[in-house]
Amino acid sequence: MSTALLIKGLKKTYANQLEALKGIDLCVNHGDFYALLGSNGAGKTTVIGIICGLLNKTSGSIKVLGFNQSSHVNQVKKLIGLMPQEFNFNPFEPIEEILINQAGYYGIAKSKAKIQAELLLKEVDLWEKRFDMAKSLSGGMKRRLMLARALIHQPKILILDEPTAGVDVKIRHSIWRFLSKLNRQGMTIILTTHYLGEAELLCRNVAILNEGKVIKQSSMKALLSQVDQQVLILESLSQLPQTITSDRFKCERLDDHSLQVVLNSDISITSVLHNLDTQGVIVDYVHSAQNRLETLFLYLTNKEK
Repeated sequence: MSTALLIKGLKKTYANQLEALKGIDLCVNHGDFYALLGSNGAGKTTVIGIICGLLNKTSGSIKVLGFNQSSHVNQVKKLIGLMPQEFNFNPFEPIEEILINQAGYYGIAKSKAKIQAELLLKEVDLWEKRFDMAKSLSGGMKRRLMLARALIHQPKILILDEPTAGVDVKIRHSIWRFLSKLNRQGMTIILTTHYLGEAELLCRNVAILNEGKVIKQSSMKALLSQVDQQVLILESLSQLPQTITSDRFKCERLDDHSLQVVLNSDISITSVLHNLDTQGVIVDYVHSAQNRLETLFLYLTNKEK
């Protein structure tokens, strides 16, 4: 598989001698959905800034789709779309014009930009508001506008910094669906988020930063497999029996329609459902009562201190 982003030995020391990055290595494959996680101050924003050419590195190398970032600055910028966390568009500009003007920075003709702007605004459900000033949009609409702007020049790599911060559940899910669609179409996506459930749901691979260093880099599946126990909530539309027994897993009746089960890593959910079925319990819904990625994140970052 070809490499979309390759970072080797990346270091950044600011003028006040703050060592933000201490020689990090990252490899993101083409078409990946990649989580870059870390606490505040871990170095995520610095990494993004350097990748996008907004900050100068102290040392190290970055290649974007085979292009050396230092010697192919303009080519690299065209390959990357950035959705920053902070709103940084002109609030007194109509939203369609925001996209068209952004396209102009990449040398895209206005006629072509208008076509692309229409496609994107319809995709993020903002077409009916295309003539509205950006300041009139709700927080969720502004997030979707930022996403559309990041995509206006049709980049190969999309970098998202807290893309669903402050939005309601409905908008969050609509953004997730759109991002998953883009990824299925072949776009490489790099996500930074403090909402770890978002990363667990969307991303196939993950790197965790702590104090300027990469402390873990693996597939999401391999990382989550390190959790010794899983806590699930099982729900039944039928009323549950008063007593439910099991020798292989812990089971607690929460109410007339809900159970909480705790599974060790060697117990499958299939065996649990079979056990409950023999006791007359029909499970209609299953969902996690814990965020496994959050559990591992806290363990790994605390271990480094």
